[in-house]
Amino acid sequence: MNLPIPDSDAQAYSDALKRRIVANIDDAGGWIGFDRFMDLALYAPAMGYYSGGARKFGAAGDFVTAPEISSAFASTVAAQAAQIMAASAMQIIEVGAGSGRLAADLLLELEQRGALPERYAILELSGELRERQRATLGERAPQLIDRVVWLDALPERFDGLVLANELLDALPVQLVVWGSEDDEQAIFERGVGVLHGEFIWVDRPASGRLLERAQQLGEALSAEAPLPPGYLSEVGLAAADWTASWAKIIGRGALLLFDYGFPRHEFYHPQRSSGTLMCHYRHHAHGEPFFLPGLQDITAHVDFTAIVEAGFDAGLEFLGYTTQATFLINCGLTDVLARIPADDLARYLPQSQAAQKLISPAEMGELFKVVALGKGIAVPLLGFARGDRGATL
Repeated sequence: MNLPIPDSDAQAYSDALKRRIVANIDDAGGWIGFDRFMDLALYAPAMGYYSGGARKFGAAGDFVTAPEISSAFASTVAAQAAQIMAASAMQIIEVGAGSGRLAADLLLELEQRGALPERYAILELSGELRERQRATLGERAPQLIDRVVWLDALPERFDGLVLANELLDALPVQLVVWGSEDDEQAIFERGVGVLHGEFIWVDRPASGRLLERAQQLGEALSAEAPLPPGYLSEVGLAAADWTASWAKIIGRGALLLFDYGFPRHEFYHPQRSSGTLMCHYRHHAHGEPFFLPGLQDITAHVDFTAIVEAGFDAGLEFLGYTTQATFLINCGLTDVLARIPADDLARYLPQSQAAQKLISPAEMGELFKVVALGKGIAVPLLGFARGDRGATL
């Protein structure tokens, strides 16, 4: 791989986390599931990618999210946020708020619309990111920062809007291999071992809940197109569990989730035989999760069918599913852009170009999806008024 070389301090940081993961594997008898490896690489206290001090977002980080591309993203999402709060309660929880840009821009837009939440809570476990979020809010929306609180855990009860942008893709996934040349019915879990101090892939027979889920998936998918022997992909039990957990928390309100992924029949397409696992390091995307643990992001695309099923089975109502492009257009993206006079080229052109990245099928518009689940929301949601793709799930 031709990737940037970290400086000595960053290399030492990564090496320390690597030793910790190796020790964890040794303590577990020489093998851990990939979900455990991913959890340690991303969230090990004070050492993981998200829990440590690595700069992640924006031009100086490893990737750019929609709120970083343009404030028009938050300004447009605000229309949906205001509608959900009006139908439930004037509160928002953002889970995994990144740099704080979405929170700041959303609050500013809601202020203009006369729809400010009474409280904007951020669930963020990284101390470094909390400080960055405070700084962003203090810089962009100082008059509104008193409305913002930080949470250490999910609340017991909540009414209002729960918002998450690119959260599900960063939750640990398990890797499954369906079949082999010797036994097409076998199901293996791909995990991580150590050989001569380096991480290696090791497959073991799947068991427990993962085996049950993989068998269900194999049977459901084989009705359309059998998976070829040796087919490798991810199963996101953690993302499904996270979604289902809100059914006991939300009294009246909605989850609004933005992420990249597919409905199940596309996610487990026979031709996608190596899964969707992807890593991001200094704006380079690659497929080597063992590279520089703690310094790179590790993600997997979202199986949105699994997310909707998990929420529905737990007691949440399905409120909509569509592409990011359709959602933003439904919520008035063109109206937001129209606030800038077209003859003011210095302002209009950059915003127009940024908005194009949000909705272009070649950029974020088609791959990124939006799904809403909730309770007690009787009104049809704006973002799904046209182009709802619920039938594809």
